[in-house]
Amino acid sequence: MHSGGVRRAVTATAVLASFLTALSACGGGAEGNGATHTAGRAATAAPTGVPGVGDRLQRRIPSGSRQVVAVYGDGKDSADSTVVLYTKHGSTWKRERGWAGHNGKKGWTTDHHEDDDRSPVGVFTLSDAGGVLPDPGSGLPYTRSAAFAAPRWWAKSHWHDFDYVIAIDYNRVKGTPPNDQTRPEGEKKGGGIWLHMDHGSGTSACVSVSEQAMRYLLRTLDPRQRPVVVMGDRAELAA
Repeated sequence: MHSGGVRRAVTATAVLASFLTALSACGGGAEGNGATHTAGRAATAAPTGVPGVGDRLQRRIPSGSRQVVAVYGDGKDSADSTVVLYTKHGSTWKRERGWAGHNGKKGWTTDHHEDDDRSPVGVFTLSDAGGVLPDPGSGLPYTRSAAFAAPRWWAKSHWHDFDYVIAIDYNRVKGTPPNDQTRPEGEKKGGGIWLHMDHGSGTSACVSVSEQAMRYLLRTLDPRQRPVVVMGDRAELAA
């Protein structure tokens, strides 16, 4: 057991039966190859609000949150984005690391539905993690299971998408493994939206970054800091 982390025993057959339904939300139909690259490393001072985030979404960040993963989409209909981790020191947000990433292959939406191939705009908590690979030292509760593995009928470039995942708490029950299929708002609202490893192109709704980025986020995000993701295209974020 790692510091701050909780291992769960997962019944593989039960999880596998429900997991295949969730895969479509995480880029199963996307094609492409390539790796993301670190966009920046040095921590720099930021304003009292998360940069690029307007009052509408800023007010949705819980007052106790001291870690924010900001996903800046290049445009409403773009699959390209930049992912930045900020930490709060006093009243000041500092940029810790940044990476190139991808989002839904058709871009972003403020009204996400199953199979629309767009990522939902909003502020969501980050409470659970998991993947095919062993726990790299996650601060978030981590579920390891072979049931996370992408189907081998997908393009080979996607086979390692779910080696590491962090659940984005959109239409899911917090405190459960990322591949739990419970949808409190109903199936039509979609679900199974994660931060996961990048395959070089857009997803069906998830946000993807490099393996290096995922390992860093898993080791750095701390439940005691109430981490959230703030995500959307730059225009919606700034509104």
